[in-house]
Amino acid sequence: MPTIGLISPGAMGASVGAAALSDGKNVVWASEGRSADTHQRAESAGLRDCGTLDDLVASADIILSVCPPHDAEPVAKSVADRNFSGVFVDCNAISPMKTVKLSEQFDRFVDGGIVGGPAWRSEAGTCLYLSGIEANEIAQLFTGSPLHTQVISDDIGAASAMKMTFAAYTKGSTALLVAILGVAERYGVRETLEQQWGESFTTQTHQRVLGSSHKAWRFSGEMLEIAETFAGAELPGGFHQAAAEVFERLAVFKEGNADSLEQLLVELNKRS
Repeated sequence: MPTIGLISPGAMGASVGAAALSDGKNVVWASEGRSADTHQRAESAGLRDCGTLDDLVASADIILSVCPPHDAEPVAKSVADRNFSGVFVDCNAISPMKTVKLSEQFDRFVDGGIVGGPAWRSEAGTCLYLSGIEANEIAQLFTGSPLHTQVISDDIGAASAMKMTFAAYTKGSTALLVAILGVAERYGVRETLEQQWGESFTTQTHQRVLGSSHKAWRFSGEMLEIAETFAGAELPGGFHQAAAEVFERLAVFKEGNADSLEQLLVELNKRS
């Protein structure tokens, strides 16, 4: 049975590691330099601490990289620099072009894209899309687990493209709604706009933007990856570049959601 190395047990990564444990596999992580919160998540997920990245790379047959977009490249490089010979699976929200570039550092590489929230329950419907020659091997790791998988292609970059195009709407439209509310607030017409929207859509919009505010710091980088994906397809990427700026303005809520829409809009409309 393969040993799986997980980098790293964040909110999403911990659930992926726990899903891989579903039939008794060995899942390890490296605690060196990690926060107390990360330690707690890893312990709660049942992951085994192997101490250092050197030990993780030496002991793992498969490495799953689940990290914020801006960490994807340095994580891949740090593993490649340690001459990892197993299967490296990049599960991060990065452009297909960047994924292909990362794959060139490894002899064995699988492209992954996660759609949905943390995969603690099957009912959540979280899906790991996979592409690459060895994608089926990775999909089998999660058989019977709360994390659904789907192999979509032998081509590296396909799973990343799926993730990028899905998030382009789900998260991109959230940024658009935040910006619309900010403009309406600045011009003093938000109440009138929300009357026109109607109570149901207004309530849903408020819940959506407030519920995403603590993740805005991570969404910002994802929007830039989506913009790069659009540009690679010879389509305009400017909307998602603007969405990145919208989310960047809300990065102050990293430790928790905004308490109110008014608090969120104050941060959004602060002049630099």
